[in-house]
Amino acid sequence: MNKGKVGRKFGLKRGERQAFIKGLANNLIRKEKIETTEARARELRPKVEKMITTAKKQTLASFRKLLANLNKTTAEKLYFDIAKRYTERKGGYTKITKLDKVTKRDGGKRAIIEFVK
Repeated sequence: MNKGKVGRKFGLKRGERQAFIKGLANNLIRKEKIETTEARARELRPKVEKMITTAKKQTLASFRKLLANLNKTTAEKLYFDIAKRYTERKGGYTKITKLDKVTKRDGGKRAIIEFVK
């Protein structure tokens, strides 16, 4: 019995999946709003929110932890700009808005994930 398996696989192996999620996170932080499938948005949301919580600590260790997961420019943007917006907020930094569109290839539902104002 496989219990405790959490997360979507997206038809990828572990390393490919981690790189894929990191790429989505980089794009979301850089553009602050992206359109993707609903499943990808739901998988991305907790990862990005944990990164913001880490960035809010404003320590050297937290910045280095962000650098391990993001590009330098996006880590700097998250650490210096985005995290400052949410200093008083306890959580819920992103929101997912479902769209009425579907992908042509597989009929996947589309969604927009963006930062809360």
